[in-house]
Amino acid sequence: MSKVDQYQSVFRAADKPVFVFQAPQFRRVLLATDLPPAELAKFSQRLQAFIQPLGFGSDWQTLGADDFSDAPALLKLLEKHQPDLVITYRNLHSEAWRWPFSLGECVDLLTQATSYPVLLVPHPDANRAAAHALKTTNVVMAISGHLTGDDALVNAAAAFTLKSGDLWLSHVEDDAEFNRLIEVIGKIPALDTEVAKETIAEQLLKEPKDFIQSCAAGLQAVEVDLRVRELVVMGHRLTEYRRLIEEHSVDLLVLHCKDEDQSAMHGMAYPLAIELREIPMLLL
Repeated sequence: MSKVDQYQSVFRAADKPVFVFQAPQFRRVLLATDLPPAELAKFSQRLQAFIQPLGFGSDWQTLGADDFSDAPALLKLLEKHQPDLVITYRNLHSEAWRWPFSLGECVDLLTQATSYPVLLVPHPDANRAAAHALKTTNVVMAISGHLTGDDALVNAAAAFTLKSGDLWLSHVEDDAEFNRLIEVIGKIPALDTEVAKETIAEQLLKEPKDFIQSCAAGLQAVEVDLRVRELVVMGHRLTEYRRLIEEHSVDLLVLHCKDEDQSAMHGMAYPLAIELREIPMLLL
């Protein structure tokens, strides 16, 4: 490596994204269900008790079985209400909730055809919720395969964390992708495979760790009352997140679900949304 390349590498390594705090507002909240009036009233009370301690939902609206019957009708109602946050569950207006294999047409359109954040909660009839689900948000986990520089994800997760609660900022580097990269490097004689494996792994994990430190400092600077916890590991993402959720009794997951380059759900968001049904999930 030339001296010029060495200097460039040093400068690039020193160029670290700095977290910028901006609290999102969730005043207008719309609860979309397929429940009859009596069940809707009961479910609505439960969801209000879940989010109102966070200061959300001063303008609270509900939709039930009598208000719409399919995804296009729901989209028209959303255009009318213009909520800051939509709350719903998988397989809305569908019997497919009986099998944990899909999100359903309504949730697919909500997450891909609109810009509304969606709080996906366990289906009221599915009996798959964790014992602590929908009781509090003392423990919130932001999950990402590329956490560095993702201010929007961190700000949303912080907004949903109760005062004095734990905000886990997590980054799981996919080990299968990493191993494929190292296999390619191993086929290039000019590169030392062992050195590359060690230094690349170190840098991949260092960047999110540095950003998490920036997030902790930024939230502390504006006196946001919560504890930032760090989780940066390498492994199989779905397996690691399931383990971490159980280990830390996470109350809420926060993740991105949109991808500018494709119409399908972003990255690992879809399998995570399918598999992790035990607790609420905020999809941005």
